[in-house]
Amino acid sequence: MHNSFPANGFMGNNLDGMWQAVEEFRSRFEKRSGTRAGRGELRTAILALLAERPMHGYQIIHEIEERSGGSWKPSAGSVYPTLQLLADEGFVSAEESSGRKIYSLTEAGREDVAGSESSAPWDSLGTSSNPGFAALPKAGVELAQAAAQVGRTGTPKQVQEAVTVLEEARRRLYSILAQD
Repeated sequence: MHNSFPANGFMGNNLDGMWQAVEEFRSRFEKRSGTRAGRGELRTAILALLAERPMHGYQIIHEIEERSGGSWKPSAGSVYPTLQLLADEGFVSAEESSGRKIYSLTEAGREDVAGSESSAPWDSLGTSSNPGFAALPKAGVELAQAAAQVGRTGTPKQVQEAVTVLEEARRRLYSILAQD
């Protein structure tokens, strides 16, 4: 990989170079391979969760994110239409409680879950074999955002200190890989 950072750090008005480096870093982590569930897996996930207990939509989103180790967070724009479809098919019912719709399995939904041989979708995302991996991209993007903030608002001395910290972090990350 070529070095995206300017040789003299981010001094002066070289913010464009810094933003380009931040965007390049972010794009490396935003590749979606392996982080999105396949077609039909949201349906399976919702049914599996509702088999445990009734939930509202945002609880479902949160549970999927938690159980997948953060590697899968379905949007409300996909969860709520799936819940509606499951309700139309007779697998879930919705009950109003405190201004929210609480979804639960119907008898047909319980039979469908019991007859299904598929495992929970979050089990197939690879997080169980590498539980910390999902946290790495998030931490990297947050680090890049912090570096960008220092570059935008920091004094030249603060920017140079940030460059030193980032160079040390890079060396330490490579030393992790060099360990047995």
